[in-house]
Amino acid sequence: MVLSKLKVGQRAKIIKLNVQNKEIRRHLLDMGLTRGTEIEIRKKAPVGDPIDIKLRDYELCISKSDLEKIEVEVIK
Repeated sequence: MVLSKLKVGQRAKIIKLNVQNKEIRRHLLDMGLTRGTEIEIRKKAPVGDPIDIKLRDYELCISKSDLEKIEVEVIK
């Protein structure tokens, strides 16, 4: 499953980043989106983009298109 498909309140663990562009991949990794990291969907904009996520005791607001490149395993 990709991260953008989760609903508000759901939690997941990152399995893989499917990003070909090295700059975007490095940017996502620098923000803490690494394999094994647990993420929770906090809120979505009214039109569904961007999406607020919580990880490692902080929150990020990321575009849906970037979240579609992140494979996750649902925890709850």
